[in-house]
Amino acid sequence: MDDQTLLTPQQIGTDCVCLNTQRAARALARRYDAALRPIELTSGQFAILAGLNQEGSASIGALADGLGLERTTLTRNLLPLEADGLIRSAPGDGDKRVRGLTLTAQGRAKLALAMPLWRAAQADTIDRLAPHGWADIRPALDQLASI
Repeated sequence: MDDQTLLTPQQIGTDCVCLNTQRAARALARRYDAALRPIELTSGQFAILAGLNQEGSASIGALADGLGLERTTLTRNLLPLEADGLIRSAPGDGDKRVRGLTLTAQGRAKLALAMPLWRAAQADTIDRLAPHGWADIRPALDQLASI
């Protein structure tokens, strides 16, 4: 196919790495959202709580990098978690412009409720990847994420 030939809908659906990766990502997010719905948590909120499950605080920048999010997107997603008392935001040590984020006791309890639901969704998702294992697929996704 030369550069002047337009793709058909069938070709874009089968050939486009971006479209197929986005479609899979949306389907996975819906699957994990459904699993976490009984405790009124989204997959994105779960990732944030899990990302803060550490001793001490994390900066917004460090958490955003770890989750692969833009800082503004993360900041917008922190608001309901803070309003629900699941996380706490406070000025960082030494630099008042840097906010430190911590998981509250209520946030840890919510994360503990979420873990069995997440584990079930995770196991089902990994089973659906067969015959390809997660250990085989993850490096390819990491490579794509580093572009």
